[in-house]
Amino acid sequence: MKLFNFTDSEKNLLPFDGEVHYYGPILSPEQADHFYQKLMDTIEWKNDEAVMFGKHIITKRKVAWYGDIGFEYKYSNITKMALPWTPELRELKNISEQKSVHTYNSCLLNLYHSGEEGMAWHSDAEKDLLRNGAIASLSFGAERKFGFKHKSSKETIFMQLEHGSLLVMKGETQTHWMHRLPPTTKVTTPRINLTFRTIVG
Repeated sequence: MKLFNFTDSEKNLLPFDGEVHYYGPILSPEQADHFYQKLMDTIEWKNDEAVMFGKHIITKRKVAWYGDIGFEYKYSNITKMALPWTPELRELKNISEQKSVHTYNSCLLNLYHSGEEGMAWHSDAEKDLLRNGAIASLSFGAERKFGFKHKSSKETIFMQLEHGSLLVMKGETQTHWMHRLPPTTKVTTPRINLTFRTIVG
């Protein structure tokens, strides 16, 4: 296992089969605090739903889906309809586009109330997503550990995602790697994650 804790955005954190770049905090602490509170207050958060092994599951984690138009997005056998951008989301999209030099037309948001809520190993490889397109991940609130695991070699890489930070996944990352947010009892405060992406369906 490799644990990275640096912010050289030019360096690819993956050894092969994809590209991941960590920019570290791209907002000042005051800006990050401002957006964190705005997202908490203005986003239409709802408990996430999934259908797994024929069972309908509702998670403690909350989600929201926004976009340029009313995109439909299906994952875990649940279809969501995109809401129109809020002013804050549009501003954060523009910032992410400038930093990553990619454009995005939608955003999936996750609200983790504490470290006890996480995300299992998965890839963002739904058929509606632009193949090998970039996904820009913005983090607000609690600093959390985030990991990648290669689907064949099982090699793992972990890093800490800071308040107001940007992580960009692109190339063949989703084809060859899974990622996760491991649960932890050490974190007791919320984290908000925004993943800007491109829908083509």
